[in-house]
Amino acid sequence: MGHYLVDTCSFWVSYLGFTIMSLRQIDFSKVLNDDQVYDHMMKSYDQLGRDWVVHQWSWMNNVYQAFKDHYKYLIVISLVEKTLQFYDQMNIQHTFDQFYSKSNLHIEKFSITELCEKLLLPKETVRRKVLELEKLGVLRRIKKQIIIDRSVFSQVKPERQIKLTSKYIYLISEIFIRDGIYSKKLEPKLIENVIKKNFGLCWRWFYRMQIPMIIGYHEAFEDVATFHLWGTVVMNQAFNYKKNIDESNVHSLTPDYMKFNKGIITDQENDETTGVSAMSLSDMTDIPRATVIRKCKYLVSEGYLKLNDKKQYVMTGINIDKVVPYQKKVFRNKAKFLRKTLNLLTIS
Repeated sequence: MGHYLVDTCSFWVSYLGFTIMSLRQIDFSKVLNDDQVYDHMMKSYDQLGRDWVVHQWSWMNNVYQAFKDHYKYLIVISLVEKTLQFYDQMNIQHTFDQFYSKSNLHIEKFSITELCEKLLLPKETVRRKVLELEKLGVLRRIKKQIIIDRSVFSQVKPERQIKLTSKYIYLISEIFIRDGIYSKKLEPKLIENVIKKNFGLCWRWFYRMQIPMIIGYHEAFEDVATFHLWGTVVMNQAFNYKKNIDESNVHSLTPDYMKFNKGIITDQENDETTGVSAMSLSDMTDIPRATVIRKCKYLVSEGYLKLNDKKQYVMTGINIDKVVPYQKKVFRNKAKFLRKTLNLLTIS
């Protein structure tokens, strides 16, 4: 026991000494805060809007592709986030390769009630989805412990998502360098390497941005699939609008978030070719066409979408009033993720 106490004390002395030394080396004048990130991100939205919409749309596609069910994947990543939180509390850091070196991931103290409270879903829904995941072999329960079998489903390693996220962080860093609030020159590959090196930490931050976003849109729309389809229409219009801005070189006329969103609506009203058909929505998301039509009828009835003369779905002005205020809350979580990651990159 005496040797154990000496070894334990030696470890913490060494660890704390390293931490203090590291803190002394940090120039805190270069550390970003949430408000800085949020304000500069929102005022430069003409340069970031399309890339962010594509980033989130790709994420939603991955969420659906794993099980052809948004909620099943949401349950799995919520359990993973809980484990990453435990690792962080215990100061256990995993690289990307270390985290995925084993096909099984053990989750302690599994609770249906806890999942319901976290995801704001009815107990019946969560219990049914968990049972379906068990039938697929993704989850195995042993008393109050649960095991995730990664080998059973695809979309396990977020290789492509890390590349997309790194690219977006790079775009943000370039704008922040231009605005004089960030000084470290970054490259997408460097960002990707730092995220993979600190994967347990960074991906917990990532999930803490994304999980509340999905939960919030579940409440704002009929369900997550409805939001996914609405977001696909938004991505299409944002892509076309940003392309028109680039071609006409008038991006300075619509620099901030609100003007960018209003510009998308106005641009769509002036160009009836920017919509998306039900068949295209199904092809883009892999959601069955019958489901697409049913969900889009709801979106039309609620005023989120309308059909143009070519029977294509397009956005309406109601999105400015109903969706934008909520999106600003989402972007607060986004600012926290970007602030933490950029600060980590500063000292890496």
